[in-house]
Amino acid sequence: MRTTKILIIALFCFMTAACSWFEDIQTAPDIPEQDLYQEAMSAMDNENFDIAIEKLQLLEARYPFGRFSEQAQLELIYAYFSSYEPEAARAAADRFIRLHPNHDNIDYAYYLKGLTAFEQDISWITQYLPIDETQRDPGAALDSFESFATLVSRYPESQYAPDSQKRMVYLKNRLAAYEVHVARYYIQREAFVAAANRGRYVIENMQETPAVPDALAVMIEAYTHLGQQDLAADTQSVLAKNFPSYQYSPIFKGEKTLLDAATFDLFSDTKEAPIASPVRMSQEAPKPERSIFSTVTFGVFDDDEKQNAE
Repeated sequence: MRTTKILIIALFCFMTAACSWFEDIQTAPDIPEQDLYQEAMSAMDNENFDIAIEKLQLLEARYPFGRFSEQAQLELIYAYFSSYEPEAARAAADRFIRLHPNHDNIDYAYYLKGLTAFEQDISWITQYLPIDETQRDPGAALDSFESFATLVSRYPESQYAPDSQKRMVYLKNRLAAYEVHVARYYIQREAFVAAANRGRYVIENMQETPAVPDALAVMIEAYTHLGQQDLAADTQSVLAKNFPSYQYSPIFKGEKTLLDAATFDLFSDTKEAPIASPVRMSQEAPKPERSIFSTVTFGVFDDDEKQNAE
């Protein structure tokens, strides 16, 4: 009997609390669409992007067909971009472009999409550390270039077109340098056909970039090792005519032995592979041959060794 009374009291307390909860939910007024949009814009002006994102998402959920819905989706792209959420920003831009292909401000969506990938490619690590960006994955740079290219081609009169064109020049140079870096890697791995194809891609698709002479030089070395002397000579003439002062050192060092690979070329005597019709090789004074003892001790006892030899 006592247990039954306790259960009845507990059930009564639970029902009373539940009624108060539902009463609070029912009496909570909805924020009007215009007020919600103004709150979001106020948070944007104060650079409180987390609150702005929350308000914009709430506005879109409550008023999906309201008069501020499309503008809220557009503002949401910028809010994600400013809060350093690149994946969310690009997803929001793609969604806006898909839902509103004829919107008056769709050029702004393309611009923000390209700018998001552009900033993602130039991270804070590359700004403060000496990292060669040509050796990094160019995925974000390629996405950014494609977004800017779409904006410039479809909306040449857009106010964002001039800045997009400037950024495309930088991205094109970056992508061309990456292609040359990959081509050089292929030459080191004796994949000469792949190296020549990479160099030719730069020549055909990335003219007027600083990587063009490097691409030509890579093609000459690749053609030479493939035995394509005619192609090497033709490419050499193009390089000499357009870049007469260009200096180039061969990349391929010859086949490595097991000892060279294990000792990181400490005891390697391989010479640089010669190239037919050399491309203005940089001239350096010949260095005296080092003994095995000098190589092992990193030259610490070189002076003593010379005195003993004399």
